Amino acid sequence: MDASATFIGTATVLLRIGEFTVLTDPNFLHAGQRAYLGYGLSTKRRTDPAMGIRDLPPLDGIVLSHVHGDHFDRVARRGLPRSLPIATTREAARRLRKWRFTGAVGLPDWERTTWRRGNEALRITAVPAQHGPDGIYRMMPETMGSVIDWEVDGVRRLRLYMSGDTRFRASVLREIPERYGDIDAAFVHLGATRLGGVLFTMNGREGVELTRLIRPRRVIPIHYDDYKAFREPLSRFLDIATNSGLGDQVRPIHRGETIDLAGVVGRR
Repeated sequence: MDASATFIGTATVLLRIGEFTVLTDPNFLHAGQRAYLGYGLSTKRRTDPAMGIRDLPPLDGIVLSHVHGDHFDRVARRGLPRSLPIATTREAARRLRKWRFTGAVGLPDWERTTWRRGNEALRITAVPAQHGPDGIYRMMPETMGSVIDWEVDGVRRLRLYMSGDTRFRASVLREIPERYGDIDAAFVHLGATRLGGVLFTMNGREGVELTRLIRPRRVIPIHYDDYKAFREPLSRFLDIATNSGLGDQVRPIHRGETIDLAGVVGRR
């Protein structure tokens, strides 16, 4: 089985899964540039992405959790092919189609789209996420997590979970493991993003709570140090996970690093 993930930065991951090459949350701004978040808010990037759009291999599609300047930026808007399939929220799909991204498909929670190549299928299912605390999250862009299932000849070979920008809310997220158990690897958006004193993404403690709820074979933390609005280092999550007995499940990934996803299948 051939499956790998290359971390580009923020929540941008290049997934090579069988015959498919997929990009998540494309963010290619460089250090010193600002990502615009709406309501007059912005945040400055601290880091450079591990690769640029011109360095990408040919893509089969994009999985986009939401439209924010640190997840689908102006570089992506200018440089990505307009015909690429994009699995995203309904709100994001409407905006993308206005920008002439004709392949954007909006998915409400629990609906899915399927991409096919020969005898292989990649199924992307939208799952709940809540981008901020109760009430305030409604002022943010509609956001989704996603479950990505790779099937060969109708048999599932790999299951990934992308958390998207979410806070940990058991009432919102508990149905995910009920419907989609047996997750091989979870890409968890951390960083404790704060704007105006409000926490909009998970801190280390919430990331550990999500790990306990989802029960993946491996946890791959992303979205943690690229912007000034990210207020908590990765080390905080790693320390809490270790102290909670979950350290062996966590696989940190560095910008530019590629890790094998096939090795996590079937291991508990």
